[in-house]
Amino acid sequence: MAKKLTYKSSGVDIKAGDEAKKQIKKLARSTFTPEVLKGIGGFGGFFELKKKEYHQPVLLSSVDSVGTKLKVAFMTGKHGTVGEDIVNHCINDILVHGAKPLFFLDYIGMGKVVPRVVAEIVKGLSKACKEGGCALVGGETAELPDLYKKGEYDLAGCIVGVVEKKNIIDGSTIRPGDQIIGLKSNGLHTNGYTLARKVLFDTANLKVDDPIKELKTTIGKELLKVHRCYAPSVLPTLKKFKIKGMAHITGGGIPGNLNRVLPKNCDAQIHVDAWKVPPIFRFIQREGNIDNLEMFKAFNMGIGLVLVVSMDRLKGVSAQLSSLGETVYHIGEISRGKGRVLLQETDCSC
Repeated sequence: MAKKLTYKSSGVDIKAGDEAKKQIKKLARSTFTPEVLKGIGGFGGFFELKKKEYHQPVLLSSVDSVGTKLKVAFMTGKHGTVGEDIVNHCINDILVHGAKPLFFLDYIGMGKVVPRVVAEIVKGLSKACKEGGCALVGGETAELPDLYKKGEYDLAGCIVGVVEKKNIIDGSTIRPGDQIIGLKSNGLHTNGYTLARKVLFDTANLKVDDPIKELKTTIGKELLKVHRCYAPSVLPTLKKFKIKGMAHITGGGIPGNLNRVLPKNCDAQIHVDAWKVPPIFRFIQREGNIDNLEMFKAFNMGIGLVLVVSMDRLKGVSAQLSSLGETVYHIGEISRGKGRVLLQETDCSC
């Protein structure tokens, strides 16, 4: 007679999942704003939009994942920072259109649910949600033993924000003569990790605990630096100044993201010597023998967010952002052109 099968013997532990959910509920509840109508545990999250605060509210949404930065979390056994990464990444993606974040939902897919790991991830999610001003209203933790290797998981998130229709920022008013501001990144953020891991762990044969003198930390700690959230400084700035366009510098670097907000008759002239490139990027470039063009395509190179403003607002916007803790660089200007991002003082144009 065949042995009786159970869900647990097939690889899914419902008890472990229930334990993880208990911890998630407590952490998520700490992010709730007055607009959240129900607790965690239903089939969906309820969020009441305060329409009186807006004349023509437009909801803006975005979804993304942490990508192969998770591999570094697996190697180090530290899982909290990647939770912060995904929230901050998503907030920045809607921020560039002028939107204020409202609520966030996450997805964690695991080979085996480990309540401690789930709690660490969600602790990072809730921390970033509270700091970014949005509520963690729900999510999904799936145990999928046939899809993920032991000790590995995937992490993705979806965010919804709101912006007044007349205040949507889309780059359409950008004109030649406008100026380009760059805000400092905190290392790689969440992009370029496939190339970085190849260089650092395969080519250079480094281990995550190896200290690197020029980085003043270990490789693991450097690579797990949290993706910065720019909402706390940019949202107050939007109340005082008109910003014509913004770009979150993610995969594709400055050339592959700033071009998304450029009118077809404008080029962006970027002076790459206007800021000091953080040591991690030069370390990767040297160890991997990577040329400048490839570096600027794969990484943010020290600039996490780009803003385009008129010349008469350059000083005011820069001063405002600096007063709110940002490291601000004047990195270029808009010229007549064909919608290109041109990197000056390098041997490349994109």
